[in-house]
Amino acid sequence: MMIGLDLAELREITAFALACAEPALAIFERRYPGDPRPRAVLDEARVFAGGGKRTNALRMTALAAHRAAKTAREDGHEAAFEAARAAGHAGASAYLHPLAKATQVPHILGSAAGAARAFELDAGDDPGVGTEYIEKAKGLASPVVVDVLKRYPAAPGGGRRAGELLRILDAALRA
Repeated sequence: MMIGLDLAELREITAFALACAEPALAIFERRYPGDPRPRAVLDEARVFAGGGKRTNALRMTALAAHRAAKTAREDGHEAAFEAARAAGHAGASAYLHPLAKATQVPHILGSAAGAARAFELDAGDDPGVGTEYIEKAKGLASPVVVDVLKRYPAAPGGGRRAGELLRILDAALRA
């Protein structure tokens, strides 16, 4: 089943994802000051959210941010991994598919969940920090973001703690 989804709504989703991911970028940059990949995707996402086109550069920088995340994970820096992944999700949010599948929900909420997990890990794996950030993300979600989210099935299971944070935000926004 296809879901109605227009470009203005995609821009709103991307603006939300950007606002959620951007504060966590400092966690990645503190560990990898010479790696511009997560910042580059946030810059591209900002252009799209501000009315620009969905360009190949947006897609490519999102993939590059995910590669930066993989590097951080391989190095054992989980907070940096989650921060870079949140940035990658922000860029990928512009490519939310109009398919009524739960697997699309991370395109909407993945950057918030990743950022929350990054902050949690950065604070010594304090779950209260993640829960607090999810509350903040809930406040950043405009009525358009909530409306689009509700067109999709509830978030899928899995994803360890970041997945749990995603499901908490999903349930809170649907309530």
